[in-house]
Amino acid sequence: MSRKISRALFAATALAASAVMAPAAGAASFNLEGWGTQCGGTTGGAGGGTVTVSDATSFTNAAKSTTTQTIRVSGTISLSSMTKVASNKTIIGVGSGATITGQGLNVASASNVVIRNLNFRNWGDDAINVQYSTRVWIDHNTLSNGYDGAIDIKRASDCVTVSWNKVSSHDKTMLLGHSDDNGSEDRGKLRVSYHHNWFDGTNQRHPRVRFGNPVHVYNNYYGGVTSYGVASTQEAGVLVECNYFENTKDPFHRGEGDSDPANLVARNNVLVNSGSGDQGGSVKSIPYSYALDSCSSVKSVVQSGAGVGKVG
Repeated sequence: MSRKISRALFAATALAASAVMAPAAGAASFNLEGWGTQCGGTTGGAGGGTVTVSDATSFTNAAKSTTTQTIRVSGTISLSSMTKVASNKTIIGVGSGATITGQGLNVASASNVVIRNLNFRNWGDDAINVQYSTRVWIDHNTLSNGYDGAIDIKRASDCVTVSWNKVSSHDKTMLLGHSDDNGSEDRGKLRVSYHHNWFDGTNQRHPRVRFGNPVHVYNNYYGGVTSYGVASTQEAGVLVECNYFENTKDPFHRGEGDSDPANLVARNNVLVNSGSGDQGGSVKSIPYSYALDSCSSVKSVVQSGAGVGKVG
């Protein structure tokens, strides 16, 4: 498959994705794309030093430091509280066994952060919480069995890409915008791309969106989602494009709970033993270039490429 990426963008994403293994023949690119390329782009700790950590104290100190840095996580690290992640950081797991458990990562009032190739499980709050932050790339992680959100993005955060993650055995998957009453902060923000994620029997919020417009949900695989796939609420605009929904009764709809219905445009999705979805309204245009996988191949592409162990 051919990917049309400018030389400048390729150079920036290559830095952020140092030591990326090549995807299998015919699979989609693992380079950064989507909203994370906007607002100046996301390179994380590229250009700084590298440190390898294997215990909670070392990890916490490195994550909160003001140094531009790549933090390589080795083995299992058990966190006792949500851990602050400062700006200009890449946090990447070593091999397929690097794991964060107990609590999660708090990307708060930060910019230019990359989180890749980590297992998250049994977290007590959120696995990854992003708030008041911009230029964030959350990629190739495997998440399961947590308490609250797996990947929650809120409070005026902007220019975020969530890609190639696998989520299973979990309820509240990906929240975008935490409150119907937060429009004064969130209008014009919360612009996020969700692509090539594998939702494996999870329940809800894939994502649940408030205010963000345009939010781009494309080339994801929804396998046996039990409550609903995508929900657009509270002035949001969501483009749901070329996803593969299988055994998912409610793939996408407008409105959720007490939140008002908003705009949702569905385009070229594959629906296998799934509902037809609910759409309406219009969505702002997507500002970046991207190439779609063949919609019928999304299931196989995502199953072979999502989660840990595909980048190093």
